Amino acid sequence: MRARLRLASVSSLLCLIGSAARASTEGGDFPSTQDPVSQLIVAAVVIGLFTVLALDKAHRVLVAFACLGLIWVVTYLTPYHLLSFQTAHQAIDLNVIFLLASMMALVGVLKTTNAFAWAVNQLMHHSGGRPGTAVSLIIWFTGVLSALLDNVTTVIFAYPMASDMARRMKINPSAFLLPMVMAANIGGTATLIGDPPNILIGSGAHIAFMEFIYNLAAPCGLMMFALIWYAKRYYPNDIGAGWKPGAAAGDGAAHEAKLENLPLLRWIVVIAVLIFVGFMTQQMTGMPAAVPAVIGVSAILVLQDYYYLKQHKPKHGDRIHGVLRLIESEIEWPTLAFFLFLFMIVGAAVATGMIDSLAHGLAWVIQYLGAALGLGKLGTLLLAALIIL
Repeated sequence: MRARLRLASVSSLLCLIGSAARASTEGGDFPSTQDPVSQLIVAAVVIGLFTVLALDKAHRVLVAFACLGLIWVVTYLTPYHLLSFQTAHQAIDLNVIFLLASMMALVGVLKTTNAFAWAVNQLMHHSGGRPGTAVSLIIWFTGVLSALLDNVTTVIFAYPMASDMARRMKINPSAFLLPMVMAANIGGTATLIGDPPNILIGSGAHIAFMEFIYNLAAPCGLMMFALIWYAKRYYPNDIGAGWKPGAAAGDGAAHEAKLENLPLLRWIVVIAVLIFVGFMTQQMTGMPAAVPAVIGVSAILVLQDYYYLKQHKPKHGDRIHGVLRLIESEIEWPTLAFFLFLFMIVGAAVATGMIDSLAHGLAWVIQYLGAALGLGKLGTLLLAALIIL
């Protein structure tokens, strides 16, 4: 009798444990397995992800979405728990998502004022038909704007300018376009918001806005000067030449584009300055970079809608004009979705211990090479930096 009671007690206990485990799993919160098999599975998924992305055989959002689905198939249908739903939720960095979306919206509202077209036409006018001056203006315009806005958006606006200037000056378009692309990458490196990787690094490593400028603005500025010097010598017959006929300063190019909705543009400039003040005082206020961006851009969106309705007779559809059209066409939702899925996939690599294993392996390689080469502390540090790069 006692044996039966004990057996019943054990059975009940096992049932309770099983129910608790099922409830924990169903709730989406359970620890990830950190055995070698789990790490190898995640590593294979990550390698497959970047291989397919490099081959460009499918859209990056589809590839990342499929990889996340595969991770969850393994997690919930096999003994290898790679990534719970709760862990995936915690892996998402909302600071990156909201900051990117806000800057995209800011650029979208700026488009409505025709500010970009006006700026590039001014550059064409002030080049005076001199290719060397023109490429210098293109490089600095692209680099500075890429540091303040998304560098991809900057190139989208600068590309027509560069190609049209090359056509008018009858020179090789690559002499303008390739330096422009390099300037976008250099300028985007200088600030926290200049490039999505910067936002990822700044948010993950808790690097403030001003720390990027303190450490990167000076070397990026030197690289801009070096880029101008190199471009003129790499294309001596194009931008190294003198004045080109047919592209004089007074050809009317500067008057092809005019600024629109000046009251809104003034407000955008004021609010954008306040947003950057919020970025610069991040260490004092404790606000993540996304917070001043969301506050400022939300105010800009309200003003954009106000001025639109003020200039047009409001209809039912106009009440949603300012937000929906901008959100649907200007914010790059596929890019944001790609980052969301990528955050979760990397979260699986962290949760299973794969990242730790790679870090320990890399540290061992660096220490071994440093000892084999007889390097000191600084030499080993330089070796580590070069290997990581």
